Amino acid sequence: MPLKQVGVYGWGIVAPRSPDMESFARNLESSETWLSSFDGFGPDPFLVGQPEFDFERYREWIDERFPPNRYPQLLSKMDPTTLFAIGAFIQSLEQNPGIEAVLQELGTAAHVYIGTGLGALPTLHDASIALDRAQRDWDRFWAHPDRCQALRAYLDDPEGTREELGAEVPPDPSEGIEDDFERVDAMRRWNHFWAARSDGLREYLDALTEIEGISVAGEVESGKMKALRKKEKEKTRLQERWGAPPPPWTQVTTNVLWNIANTPASQVSMMGRITGLSFAPVAACSTFGVALRMGMDAIRRGEARAVVVGATDPPPHPLIVGGFYRGRVLAADREVSKPLTGLRGTHVSGGSVIWVVGDREFMESRGFEPLGMEPVSVGVSSDADHIITPSREGPTHAIRQALDGAGVQPAEVASWDLHATATPGDYLEVETMRGVLPADVLVTARKGTFGHGMSAGGGWELTAQYLGVARGALYPTPLNPAELNRQIGEMHGSFVFDEACPAPRRPVGKLSMGIGGVNACVLSCPLEATKATT
Repeated sequence: MPLKQVGVYGWGIVAPRSPDMESFARNLESSETWLSSFDGFGPDPFLVGQPEFDFERYREWIDERFPPNRYPQLLSKMDPTTLFAIGAFIQSLEQNPGIEAVLQELGTAAHVYIGTGLGALPTLHDASIALDRAQRDWDRFWAHPDRCQALRAYLDDPEGTREELGAEVPPDPSEGIEDDFERVDAMRRWNHFWAARSDGLREYLDALTEIEGISVAGEVESGKMKALRKKEKEKTRLQERWGAPPPPWTQVTTNVLWNIANTPASQVSMMGRITGLSFAPVAACSTFGVALRMGMDAIRRGEARAVVVGATDPPPHPLIVGGFYRGRVLAADREVSKPLTGLRGTHVSGGSVIWVVGDREFMESRGFEPLGMEPVSVGVSSDADHIITPSREGPTHAIRQALDGAGVQPAEVASWDLHATATPGDYLEVETMRGVLPADVLVTARKGTFGHGMSAGGGWELTAQYLGVARGALYPTPLNPAELNRQIGEMHGSFVFDEACPAPRRPVGKLSMGIGGVNACVLSCPLEATKATT
């Protein structure tokens, strides 16, 4: 029995210079880079892909469907990672009017699979800083000699008290530390040590434990509110009695919980009132391909008629840029590092990409028009070797699996989009490709255009491939023929450079290789070659 055909019926983009699909497609017509200066450390040597995005654009859509408090709630509680996904999802409903209603009518036969490569790092970063500050204030207060008998004893008799403590006392920050930063660190260690031995803090915590032990009595709803009010009143009195700063555990924002890995998928399910399964496939740089594979599988197994698939990443952040730099994969010379050239490193980017895919026979019977191309097969594999350096075997397995699943011979493949991060791995990737595909396959590499979105990048590249083939041209890349790495050029000579090329009307492929050695290879065909069966 032939596999069910799957089509793309909606898509949305948030990317550098591209707040929507229209600008994304328009920008692809130029070979210019979309990267810009980071300066997240103050002046610094990095270029990044800053997503162009204004959530206000989606307010009217949200206000039409939800109570007035929903939009401000999303702004105050959701990390940019989730807001990007919501925006791209709303865009994805625009190409085929009526698809929103069908996603709701399908009930549990409509799913949402949206992953993230890096998660809500901006929220976690800010929450960590707030917690650190609160912890320092807390320790300083309880370590004061007025509230710490152990410290009073130590100050009176350091040698005698040291034996009683049974622990090594950290250096006194007031003695012999000249460097300002070292003195601050020493003060932190000193206060933390003595706060843990504060008799005042023990008394405070005993009282707090008693307050927190107040239970719900009587009717649950009214009893719950009564218990909560009593707790808050007693805790306020406790704070006033001691004059203590807020406990550090009260200074951690609940947004840490509201922005876990499944939040973008869950919020999209809420925005679209989609009641089928929603979850977050997380596969680093291969996230979009893996989400697409899982969506296609769910449709072909008959578990879903339509699936919202996608990937979303936070905007470039010092934690991300610094981490990539320390991983020795980031360019840091203020110049665009183009794939397949000097192999100096990649550039990090943020944003989102969302597709609505569906059973072609069902969707087209409802009057919806497919977009771009038809995804026919997705091969997936793991390197099982190294956390960041790609292997030859893992990607090869994914490529061959995709070809076999599509029933496509290597010689039939017209164009191929590389993962290509402008690192030395580009050479191995081209070599791996040539181990399977012929010399005339036309190759694209686009991270010099919009940078490397950890999870969304593969989706941007695939969307660019689909748009180009559908419009009859492979969009240009920033790569100039004279810049092509000599060894790579000797191995393969057919690339899309800084001018568009006619798009062959034959199968095309796209490989993504994720951190941890996760690979996803998507094989697609022009729509006219794969008319839906009716």
